[in-house]
Amino acid sequence: MNRAAATPLSQSRTPSREWQFVLGVSLFVLILTLLPYLFGYASAPPDQKFMGLMMNVPDHGQYLSWYKGFQTSLLVPNRMTPEPNEPIFFNLLWFSLGRIGTLTGWDYAFVYQLFRLAAGAVFMFVLYFFCRQTMNDPRWRRTAFALIGLGGGLGWVLVLLKYTVTGGELLYPLDVYVAEGNSFLCILAYPHFTIAAALIIAVFGLLLTGARRGQLRYAVAGGIVGLILGWQHAYDILILYGVPGVYTLLLTFRQRRLPRYWVQALFILGAISVWPALYSVWLTTADPLWETVLDQFANAGVFTPNPFHLFILMGLPLIAATVACVIRLRRRGEEADDAPLPQDTELFILTWFVVGFVLNYVPTDFQIHMLNGWQVPVGLLATWGIYRYLVPALARHQSKWTSLLPILFVLMTLPINIYLWVWRYVELNRHDYPFYLHDDETAALAWLDEHTSPDEIVFSSLTVGQYIPGIAGNTAFLAHWAQTVDFYTKEELVEEFFAEDTVDETRQQILKIFDIAYVFYGPAERALGGFDPSRADYLEPVLTLSSVELLRVHLESLNP
Repeated sequence: MNRAAATPLSQSRTPSREWQFVLGVSLFVLILTLLPYLFGYASAPPDQKFMGLMMNVPDHGQYLSWYKGFQTSLLVPNRMTPEPNEPIFFNLLWFSLGRIGTLTGWDYAFVYQLFRLAAGAVFMFVLYFFCRQTMNDPRWRRTAFALIGLGGGLGWVLVLLKYTVTGGELLYPLDVYVAEGNSFLCILAYPHFTIAAALIIAVFGLLLTGARRGQLRYAVAGGIVGLILGWQHAYDILILYGVPGVYTLLLTFRQRRLPRYWVQALFILGAISVWPALYSVWLTTADPLWETVLDQFANAGVFTPNPFHLFILMGLPLIAATVACVIRLRRRGEEADDAPLPQDTELFILTWFVVGFVLNYVPTDFQIHMLNGWQVPVGLLATWGIYRYLVPALARHQSKWTSLLPILFVLMTLPINIYLWVWRYVELNRHDYPFYLHDDETAALAWLDEHTSPDEIVFSSLTVGQYIPGIAGNTAFLAHWAQTVDFYTKEELVEEFFAEDTVDETRQQILKIFDIAYVFYGPAERALGGFDPSRADYLEPVLTLSSVELLRVHLESLNP
């Protein structure tokens, strides 16, 4: 029997070297992910500003609009669409960050960076404690921790093909760039996913601790953590309920009686944390505008890759985890005395792995979010497979690679994240939209923030529009693929407005129908066509800079 694996957790202590390893890896990740941002600021040309974002600017523009609104209000309207709507939206995460910005006076980019680093640190330490709770052998814990925190998929193969076979075209980009399920990528550029994954892990860790100690207070704590999670990312409630729910059913079948603790814990978890989910259902059914927003999630075209591509996205960890899961299920009952996971959590990890796979394909437009946190059971089971099956197999052949196998396995999962990290420098070094704005554009946004009302609608390109609610605080005509109602029609109207051959009557009609207050005219708008605002007598310049004009719409001068 492997004595390290069989040692009860309550009798084991974490050696200082293991703490040093955890701290070292965590600091390495946080510093490494900070460097591209520092490069973005340091390399910005004299007439441009790095906006503090590196990936998925459209969605971050949405979050910044909430951040801006929550600085002064408890509930906010949707300012990424011109249709009138009531302030009924709440998100705890961006409310908290917005209030921190208000209290400190710090710039949003600085608050965002602090949050990103804090979310990464919380995730790494919650991950370690969960590894410690579910694995008794320090070697396995370190391997799982590094694998989940640093590893990625096989997307590097597609990158290699891009530069050798496909003529510069990246095949199946979602297999490379989907962030959910990739801890390193989330810490690099998606901190809201990072903290959500940390809270999911924390809830499950608390439930397992309560089961081990027979104390429902841990379920209460898990419910509170779940409540916090729900108020920032309500989708994840499906994970919080689905995994322990199925686990409770499996325990019932295995023990042939209801597991009292888990039934009570599920009730407590649901009673405390269900309210954000009910609010989200109400928000997207009672209010037609928010119902439309939810319906437009399909506009992103981002869904969970089919199983074949899922194996590319998740890579070697998913392959190893699947093999280990199949072997374990086929040998159920044979290894109870030598299980690599403590007996009270082994079934839970297997359940999370299988249920998580099913949830990845739940028939909703937001199914891709179900991948968030799934890298944890994938990494744990992959580590299990390495130590439980591969290492003994090599040892039987007296292979010199036995002790190096776990390290090599982790190293083989790093290339895609190395590529994603390096590519940030390539993208940022272009000093172009959407990561940079011209100084005149940011000055115009600042003017709007100071001199106009949030309810006044600003007409612009999508490039600038995605920043308007979050920086200027105004309502944007075109800003986001889901939050802007009838997005594609409005995108066509913007292109038509700035086109040279569009007649003024059409432009005036657009402005009047949507009650536009200001037209933003800068480099991004000029790129859309040859519109000359100086010939529009219904537009009055209120701010003129070298490359940007802000024009006030005079509705009284518009044709009826």
